[in-house]
Amino acid sequence: MRPRVLKSQTPEFGKFLAAILARRGGDSTGIDQAVSKIIADVRKRGDRALVELTAKFDGVKLTPATLRVTPGERHSAINRISAGDRQALELAAERIAEFHRRTMEKSFIYRDKSGMRLGQMVQPMRRVGIYVPGGLGAYPSSVLMNAIPAKVAGVAEIVMVSPPSSEGERLAVLAAAEIAGVDEFYRVGGAQAVAALAYGTESIKPVDKIVGPGNAYVQAAKRMVYGVTDIDKMAGPSEVLVIADDRAHPEWIAADLIAQAEHGSGDEAAVLLTTSASIAERVAEAVEIALRSLPRARQVETALVKRGAIVVVDDLNEAFDLANQIGPEHLELDVRNPSRWLPKVKAAGAVFLGPLTPAPLGDYLAGPNHVLPTGGAARFASPLGAYDFLKRTSIIEASTGAIATLGPTVAHLARMEGFEGHARAIELRSGATDGKVKPAGGNRNVEAGGTPALSTRKNAKQTQNIAKRS
Repeated sequence: MRPRVLKSQTPEFGKFLAAILARRGGDSTGIDQAVSKIIADVRKRGDRALVELTAKFDGVKLTPATLRVTPGERHSAINRISAGDRQALELAAERIAEFHRRTMEKSFIYRDKSGMRLGQMVQPMRRVGIYVPGGLGAYPSSVLMNAIPAKVAGVAEIVMVSPPSSEGERLAVLAAAEIAGVDEFYRVGGAQAVAALAYGTESIKPVDKIVGPGNAYVQAAKRMVYGVTDIDKMAGPSEVLVIADDRAHPEWIAADLIAQAEHGSGDEAAVLLTTSASIAERVAEAVEIALRSLPRARQVETALVKRGAIVVVDDLNEAFDLANQIGPEHLELDVRNPSRWLPKVKAAGAVFLGPLTPAPLGDYLAGPNHVLPTGGAARFASPLGAYDFLKRTSIIEASTGAIATLGPTVAHLARMEGFEGHARAIELRSGATDGKVKPAGGNRNVEAGGTPALSTRKNAKQTQNIAKRS
């Protein structure tokens, strides 16, 4: 199969671009109805529903007692995988943790010029759920990428769910859960797992947030439970967009397009934008040759037919304009001096600079997270990080001086919005000294009709001064 080669600013390319942009939404009515029933069933019947739905969708018979993977099973998995597998997982875990420690936010507090103490208290969430897909294979990398940032953030309880396999335990997944510090692991997947994490069952306690990729049913369930619990983002099929000039390596680019198209959903996007017609043809030929020996060639071909293309553009400026419009999950810059072009990137989940940096490097152990915004969400969303497992609480402490300085304006703003109670709550404190309130009526001016005046003359003057300074 030879991928299509298009020229930008042609009707054919316009149709392709419209199809790519259309991935941002679609009719999910049928999926939503099915997921809604699953969520209702789990809420009503708890573990019984999980057991029955696992048998129905995954072909695995469990009992409420075997839903949970025991700590002993996780620990023994480390000794049952090969030494090479363990070393690879541990190296990836170290690199992921090192990167995500740098993404941590810190609490702060300061005193402003009015004398008020202001700040923000940053704390980890107490209990979070991570979803690790099953599907075509085992994904220990997803375990590491979801659990380690939560561990770095200081989350007390990390709960993992993943669909069981009829072929037996995925030892690499169990081992990765142990290495990453997962506290609880349940053999359940799909929308039913999301419902269990959100609402709880006899075995699974509810969590504060659910993160991780999954199929359309998992994503629909995450969307439906949002508000009961937090979620990270709506993760869709994998995407790569490569921008290349005339010095690029055709075989390398072909391999990178194939790598992101082989996940198996058929909805993956793999696009090359190049200034060179020669490179375009050579990449198309290289893809065709590589597919002849690729184990998952059929899945790649399906994706390339639907959302794959090699596009010849007029110049790199046009390429970056198109890339920002598409907002890809992975953006590879196979051009001269790629760092020079980095400021042109306005929408991408992750950027890979230079020919030696393919997207699979980031998928496994570069350090930054591989849970990235898809479907054009890179226009407003960010990669998963330790910051996603933190919550922020504002801190406000007023002083006598702060109330005297700012109180009149607060009362004024409250009355602008029609909230007399708000205004009075402030004005009652205007006569306070060191937290002790003066007797009622001490220095309180009342307008005709019984409405408290905005301020005393002193406070009115302070308000005027503030207005002048602003």
